Amino acid sequence: MPAPPQPTILLIEDSISLATLYQEYLQNEPWQVSHVPTGQEALVNIADHLPDVILLDLKLPDINGMEILKQIHEANLPTVVIIITGHGSVDVAVEAMRYGAFDFLEKPFNAKRLLVTTRNGVKHQELTRTVATYQENFDRSGFHSFIGSSLAMQGIYRIIESAAPSTATVFITGESGTGKELCAEALHKESPRRHKPLVTLNCAAIPKDLMESEIFGHIRGAFTGAVGDRQGAANRADGGTLFLDEIGEMNLDLQSKLLRFIQTGTFQKVGSGRMEKVDIRFVCATNRDPWREVQEGRFREDLYYRLNVIPLPLPPLRERQGDVLLIAARFLKEYAQQEQKRFERFSREVAHIFQRFSWPGNVRQLQNVVRNMVVLHDGLVVTKEMLPPPLDALTAPSAQPPTTTFPNHGAQGSTGFTSTEEHLSPHSPQELIAGEDPLAPVSPSHGEPGSGSNSREEQFVEQPSTPMIKPMWQVEKEAIEEAIRITDGNIPQAAAKLEINPSTIYRKRQSWKQEKT
Repeated sequence: MPAPPQPTILLIEDSISLATLYQEYLQNEPWQVSHVPTGQEALVNIADHLPDVILLDLKLPDINGMEILKQIHEANLPTVVIIITGHGSVDVAVEAMRYGAFDFLEKPFNAKRLLVTTRNGVKHQELTRTVATYQENFDRSGFHSFIGSSLAMQGIYRIIESAAPSTATVFITGESGTGKELCAEALHKESPRRHKPLVTLNCAAIPKDLMESEIFGHIRGAFTGAVGDRQGAANRADGGTLFLDEIGEMNLDLQSKLLRFIQTGTFQKVGSGRMEKVDIRFVCATNRDPWREVQEGRFREDLYYRLNVIPLPLPPLRERQGDVLLIAARFLKEYAQQEQKRFERFSREVAHIFQRFSWPGNVRQLQNVVRNMVVLHDGLVVTKEMLPPPLDALTAPSAQPPTTTFPNHGAQGSTGFTSTEEHLSPHSPQELIAGEDPLAPVSPSHGEPGSGSNSREEQFVEQPSTPMIKPMWQVEKEAIEEAIRITDGNIPQAAAKLEINPSTIYRKRQSWKQEKT
């Protein structure tokens, strides 16, 4: 097991005498300390090596140190910046903190002050790196019947895991097609009640005059047509979970009976005078805003508070960045097998359209679109001509997302800092498509003429199947190295193209160096 790398400290100070003094203060610590006297040299050093901690003097001969801090902050670089200055003021300190400075040292300061602050910065970086590594290992591309690796879904998975062992009522909200029933199934399967029944009632699909009987059951002769005793969902779910879907459709009279049932665990069958008791975990769901329903008088306020113990809002598909193609790939594979079709992947244009469509019907709409194309067409590749309305009227944009490149302050060439205006997913395209044939990653030889981009949208292209499967770590390494090559060594820009954090690339490269040594 290789030893962890030494923390790196970059001292940016134009005074050689002070720089020598500060380096002497730090020389007995297990750190690699380097020094540059100018802002331009600092920008190059940060772009190439990204130190763990930066000691930044604000008064430099070529660039104001605050400008360097701003660029680091805007590029979201994973480093700790400690400001050192002999011209401190409250306004300067406030501005530095606003741009993410870790601490503020006013000259003159002694060795102890510098050591304590720098040690705190190093510890902060170690903790941040540990959390990031844990996050990477914990993130999943799916959970029970859910498909998705987006940050929004990682949060949902963790709430389900935390809530499942409890008997507390869970209230699932979300637009139609977001997977509320899948969520209820996951809660049940993760709970200690997994070996008992999960009983589902769709309150919108059952006539209102039959709903009470469906929940509580009835006895013979309770109403016209009741020719025998019948168990309701309450009896069938005893010891397990009762999922009431679209509970907002339930009438107010039955809501009061449901409230009493949830509070006491007791109920009476329709037409019976005998009280029965069951042990049930309740999960409810609605595609409406439940609090608005309360305010407008369609939902009992006391029932709302009783159900809303653990609220679980499911995100719409348009907010699950990166999940669309992952879900579409799974559906394509599943339906191609069912319909005995040859489909293996989506064309580049279809991938673009899928990612930019708003999907008002969410996952259910995406599922229906993919099934429509599989049933009505055949081939190895899903093309734009196969898309049903309204997607067939859309076109894929040719322009890349707008990027912002920081000024190089008169130097020749770029400083290496680039940020994208789009929110970046924590997963690379290779991670998203691992083991999924329908969305195969593009190699440079299969790209469009003159295309050097490695963005997510260009990873899903028409290409022949490959008989050899590379290990995941090798695919990941090749993708990162190729992105760095295409961006001429600009790591933040390479990270933007791969849709990952720059810190992930720096961490991976550091681990590769350690393996070599």
